[in-house]
Amino acid sequence: MFKKLKITCDEATTICDKNQYGEATILELVKLNIHFLRCKICSLYTKQNMTLTKLYKGYSSSCKSVKHCMSEEDKEKLKKALEESSL
Repeated sequence: MFKKLKITCDEATTICDKNQYGEATILELVKLNIHFLRCKICSLYTKQNMTLTKLYKGYSSSCKSVKHCMSEEDKEKLKKALEESSL
């Protein structure tokens, strides 16, 4: 019975990645937690992966609120530079 619950480190990282997007099944999460009992490296990978995801989500939400637009003056300069380079 326990042989069915054993997974490799490759499978563990795949389940970890799926879990971040809410795609992991309950059985996969059980297998992953059992794997963590004997593999501290995969446990550390999951913690680091979750931290990076949280950081990215926090950064991307603040980045979306800022609009990055060129001024009309810069647009005109760019148009002139493009026209000159095409001649």
